[in-house]
Amino acid sequence: MLPHLMRLSTVLNRSRLVERAMERVGLPLDRPGLTVLITLRTADRPLRVGEIATRMQVAGPHVTRHLHDLERAGLVRRVTDPGDQRARLVELTGPGGAAAGRYLEAVLGSFAEAIAGWSQEDLATFGSLLGRFVEDVQAHFDED
Repeated sequence: MLPHLMRLSTVLNRSRLVERAMERVGLPLDRPGLTVLITLRTADRPLRVGEIATRMQVAGPHVTRHLHDLERAGLVRRVTDPGDQRARLVELTGPGGAAAGRYLEAVLGSFAEAIAGWSQEDLATFGSLLGRFVEDVQAHFDED
């Protein structure tokens, strides 16, 4: 399995997939800032800073630093938490959601093109095994 993971890493690095997708965003964002946008986009709801940090598996201050830049760029905004008027949530603005969408379309589109010839059965099997792999690896490392 290790040779396959190493080969995949090499292919993705050589293809410059992430860099090309970031160029498609059309904004001067660094990877952590873009990861914040994607985290909010995939959450499909506003999140507290701590929730963003947990999903990104980083410390809260790391997220806060990037949120200031994203806020100044008009890509996110802080809103009052309807469940707790003292708390603030972070939500995407229209431009922030569009930027995250362009990135995801570029990355997912590249993967979809690569496996376009796969049967539905192969896609289902791969999706199931990949999900299981990620869950098992995460559970293993969460134990540490």
